[in-house]
Amino acid sequence: MPDTTATGKVWFIGAGPGDPELITVKGARLIASADVIVYAGSLVPREVLANARPGVPVIDSAPLSLPETHALLRDCAKAGGLAARVHTGEPALYGAVREQAALLEAEGIGWEVVPGVSSAFATAAAAKVSFTVPGGPQTLIITRLSGRTPVPEAEALPSLAAHGAAMAVLLSAGEPERLQAELLAGGYPPGTTVVLGHKIGWPGGETVRTRLEYLAQAAREHGFTRQTVFLVLPGQELPAQASQSRLYDPGFTHGWREGNDEDRKNGKGE
Repeated sequence: MPDTTATGKVWFIGAGPGDPELITVKGARLIASADVIVYAGSLVPREVLANARPGVPVIDSAPLSLPETHALLRDCAKAGGLAARVHTGEPALYGAVREQAALLEAEGIGWEVVPGVSSAFATAAAAKVSFTVPGGPQTLIITRLSGRTPVPEAEALPSLAAHGAAMAVLLSAGEPERLQAELLAGGYPPGTTVVLGHKIGWPGGETVRTRLEYLAQAAREHGFTRQTVFLVLPGQELPAQASQSRLYDPGFTHGWREGNDEDRKNGKGE
């Protein structure tokens, strides 16, 4: 039976892509209140944890196994404390929260999640691009190449690429040639805009804008062999003036403004 005497709690906190200013206010507050902090040291800079209270254990989970990490969180929570488990980026994307949470639940320990800024969105911001474009793609696919962690056959990259949607490909920097080939095999035109974001949020992080046909070449030339996000961005070639949102069009009527939309006035609009 689960131990129901636990009075503390574990918080899984998304640290964002690395920039200490890109952690949420809530995440920073919980880190400042924590009685123990366990963080992914290979991906989360110590600067993100700068507001930890003096004397609080700050433990890098990189060399630890799941049982070892669990023991740290469990012992803190069972003593009535607040344990902060700090993950890179957004915990719901390629995180390991499920297996950690299952162990906590088995012992009656409460847990919550604080979302974080994904490296995909941080890369789009750094490159000043948008995934969705009026008159262009309205869907974003977030995925990865198959590797040591398999990908379901129905989610193979060429199948997803066939939709022609915007795409963010994570955890795939080790095989840029394969990534390029599978995206092309799925039907993206060779001239499709691609943005490579390397270590975004870290000192020295950078973005490189290229075309899909040069994706692998750009990755190799810049030495982007890990911690790189690939944004596939169809529709970027559409002129801004020709692909504006209708929300601010003077002729578009919505719940807060009466426009001069003739179809709406004549009862033909939505």
